[in-house]
Amino acid sequence: MRGILTYHSIDDSGSVISIDPATFRRHVAWLASGAVKVVALDAITSMPADDDAVAITFDDGFANFGSLAAPLLAEHGLPATVFVVSGAVGGTNAWRGVGDAGIPTLPLLGWEALGRLAAAGFEIGAHTRTHADLARAGAAAVDDEIAGSRDAIGAEIGIAPRAFAYPYGHVGASADAVARHFAWGCTTELRTVGPHDRPALLPRLDSYYFRDARRLARWGSTRMRCFIQLRARARGFRQRISTMGER
Repeated sequence: MRGILTYHSIDDSGSVISIDPATFRRHVAWLASGAVKVVALDAITSMPADDDAVAITFDDGFANFGSLAAPLLAEHGLPATVFVVSGAVGGTNAWRGVGDAGIPTLPLLGWEALGRLAAAGFEIGAHTRTHADLARAGAAAVDDEIAGSRDAIGAEIGIAPRAFAYPYGHVGASADAVARHFAWGCTTELRTVGPHDRPALLPRLDSYYFRDARRLARWGSTRMRCFIQLRARARGFRQRISTMGER
């Protein structure tokens, strides 16, 4: 079973984007145990389909990645990709001055710190310029958010990003633009990586559902696959209900 794990913030707030430090340490201990292969994002799709393999990603570029997650991952030689919002680097996740409901407002990594992380071997990916909902943006805005974030990151750290993550997981018509500018695009579709996944639309597994680290230890099992399928169906149902409420 191949999968891409998604993290955001390592903190004690208990929010849906947060994993507390103790739980994260348990995750890293399991990832470093040899139970699965931990590979860079650009390798996960080329692994044999029956391999147990994981790629690790972090969205938004929170400062606590640099202070808490990166040292622990580096200690165990585990690669990770950090997706950053280029226009908010060094600021907070109050995107365009407004925080998301139920999400703590936290500091983000600055360019100097991101440069050090890149030099240490962590991959820096793009997450748009402003954390825009690409499904609601016009064509010109979509291209600006996508290409603009790539260009800004490349100019600041000297390495053009090859990977992209869609804010809120909302893709709309932006996948073609992502495919033009990046080798990989990561969604929030909750499932494992399949043999025919489009590179611009890779699914991921949200670490929120694995706060009980014992679930990760079931990686590759029928029980694990059933758990993911059930979580995906429940999430899809909630999203449909939410969409109906907006009409």
